Amino acid sequence: MKAQFSGMRRRATALAAACAGMAFAGAAFAADLMGQPTPGGIDLQPAASPLKYDAIWFHNMLLWITGGITLLVLGLLVYIIVRFNKRANPVPAKFTHNTTVEIIWTVLPVLILMFIAVFSFKLLFAYHDTPKAYMTVKATGYQWYWGYEYPDQKISEEISGLLPEEEAKAKGVPFRLAATTPLVVPVNQVVRVQVTGADVIHSFALPAFGLKIDGVPGRLNEQWFKADRTGT
Repeated sequence: MKAQFSGMRRRATALAAACAGMAFAGAAFAADLMGQPTPGGIDLQPAASPLKYDAIWFHNMLLWITGGITLLVLGLLVYIIVRFNKRANPVPAKFTHNTTVEIIWTVLPVLILMFIAVFSFKLLFAYHDTPKAYMTVKATGYQWYWGYEYPDQKISEEISGLLPEEEAKAKGVPFRLAATTPLVVPVNQVVRVQVTGADVIHSFALPAFGLKIDGVPGRLNEQWFKADRTGT
């Protein structure tokens, strides 16, 4: 039995070392770029808005919780396989219930879910309770471009299409992410975004701000963000 546990510990240590090595290698392989996909990237895109910072924190917290649960279940499974196999336990037990164990596996998941729910609802309310906005932008999706209107500044709709590949390369901006007329907003100010679609359902997404809204014809969806740095 001791030999079995010793071998299992060695394998578990080797597996943990391999996982840690892959994680460090991945982190060293690619630094995630702002607002665009990163070849070889393994993490979420960097944040540039308070909502995205909160979303990343919530994601990382869930990762630790789910990782701990996974390791706990794996450990229990390995223990049961080793401790209660036919060779180690030739005479099986006759009991069918254990009140203490049943209470633990009922109460503990409920407490974990309640803990997660506190932060989940906090983040949900932060997304949907728009602070007092400095300005409003109306984004209308078309096939295959966007129209941006700035009603507070009395600026009528400006058309923003895909920047041609040659121009994108000349300007040093990523092709298929650069626009002919980019959306322009101030830094460190709350911006309300109202999104709709003119023809079909569109998706308005700003990953660095933790923002993604459907533009549905005949419907006005609303979200907000607050850019904390300049950039495109």
